[in-house]
Amino acid sequence: MPGQATDAGKVSFCDAKEEIRAELEGLAYGDRQERPGAREQRLNIVWRNVVLMSLLHLGAIYSLVLIPKAMPLTLLWAYFCFLLTALGVTAGAHRLWSHRSYKAKLPLRIFLAAANSMAFQNDIFEWARDHRAHHKYSETDADPHNARRGFFFSHVGWLLVRKHPDVIEKGRKLDVSDLLADPVVQFQRKYYKITVVLMCFVFPTVVPWYIWGESLWNSYFLATILRYTISLNGTWLVNSAAHMYGNRPYDKHVSPRQNPLVTLGAIGEGFHNYHHTFPFDYSASEFGLNFNPTTWFIDFMCLLGLATDRKQATKAMIEARKAKTGDGSG
Repeated sequence: MPGQATDAGKVSFCDAKEEIRAELEGLAYGDRQERPGAREQRLNIVWRNVVLMSLLHLGAIYSLVLIPKAMPLTLLWAYFCFLLTALGVTAGAHRLWSHRSYKAKLPLRIFLAAANSMAFQNDIFEWARDHRAHHKYSETDADPHNARRGFFFSHVGWLLVRKHPDVIEKGRKLDVSDLLADPVVQFQRKYYKITVVLMCFVFPTVVPWYIWGESLWNSYFLATILRYTISLNGTWLVNSAAHMYGNRPYDKHVSPRQNPLVTLGAIGEGFHNYHHTFPFDYSASEFGLNFNPTTWFIDFMCLLGLATDRKQATKAMIEARKAKTGDGSG
């Protein structure tokens, strides 16, 4: 998964403008931008997902009108739910279960699984498996959100079509024994629909209405629909913008970039060139606590004794990699 292990077989990544231009030429599995010999297959659009995603974003736009009418506590609650949602992905599905960059005790794993259900971005098992495929087969047909196919595809388009056969085929070959052996992951997977309904929709909506008398309408659209939509796009920007815009101080031969705006929106996940170079690092950055709320959370859990064994790249490793493969920008 680290950059140097797979660089030799990669074609240098196009400029972002070239990617967007390629996207406008049409998204197809047999697109000429793909590597020679790639499997030819037309897109199979999942219209149900297209309709639901469109309605969700229309609902989020409408939610903006409700902000001045809502109680201040409701807005704070919506932001708090956004942070919980984000942690379920960043500290949970990503840094814990996908990369095993630290260890978490049972109470923390249960909390992160619940927060991950609030995120509603597929269950932990599927999220982690697809993310491991993303690292192992980055920017190929086996990458679920292959950025070579354009900004829109890597942002949300990959969720609106059937998976490329290579994603399924290569995904089956990945080692996911650790995920299968984790009872928290398996429990969440078994009861995923129920936990999503409760954590993503019911819980955020009911609390403002029941505790401080907010209307159910405002609660639903602000703490659920708007919060959910923003959190989705925050995660998606890591797959799209952070693979196209920014510098590459650690490895100029891979597409992921350092993107400060994505870092803010995804609570610390925008140091993407670093992350793809050192995917085992629990902080996903060499800057420690700077602009990295997810790292703050993991460190705090360590202070409480709920997390242990944080993995980190050493300063010597980082500097040596910068000198060898960096673009000289950092």
